[in-house]
Amino acid sequence: MEDPSVAIGPGDALVLVDVQNDFLPGGALAVPDGDAVVPRLSRLAGRFATLGLPVFATRDWHPPDHCSFREQGGPWPPHCIAHTEGAAFAAQLALPAATRIVSKATRAAADAYSGFEGTDLDEHLRAAGAARLFVGGLATDYCVLNTVRDALRLGYRVIVLTDAIRAVDVTPGDGERAIAEMVRLGAKMSDTRGGAPAC
Repeated sequence: MEDPSVAIGPGDALVLVDVQNDFLPGGALAVPDGDAVVPRLSRLAGRFATLGLPVFATRDWHPPDHCSFREQGGPWPPHCIAHTEGAAFAAQLALPAATRIVSKATRAAADAYSGFEGTDLDEHLRAAGAARLFVGGLATDYCVLNTVRDALRLGYRVIVLTDAIRAVDVTPGDGERAIAEMVRLGAKMSDTRGGAPAC
């Protein structure tokens, strides 16, 4: 299923999904092995920057009374509250200086699993000339899945970085089912080692 021969070139953009402290081991809503994605995405972000290609990083940026929190009737413990350490990007995540940060789920009454929902991500991708997106981050079965789903719906080609995603797996197998769904919708699978820059 993986294609390690994918070459990076003009028209490509990297989208890092929610690589935030609260989703890492020890965080308020930790994704198992979530920290494993950090060095891989850091290296790939560096490759994109070297090639002058755009890098985007989405983040949950919740108010303290966000509707997804259990205290408000939602399914999750409080996490990624704006301007807290939990909402900060992983300390070891090396984001290029030109990375565009995309904040989502910023209003108390509206949740957003997709990096496109209620944000200007699509607008900025199109302004950057992006046609194909490389997507990695957290978590496979929630924000990665929904970001990929929206990207495909909006007409982007999508490559999911299988070695740089991790699942919550609230129900065992959720991550595998999410990958199968992304493939069914048209996403391709590769990894962060895949391919030299396109000539």
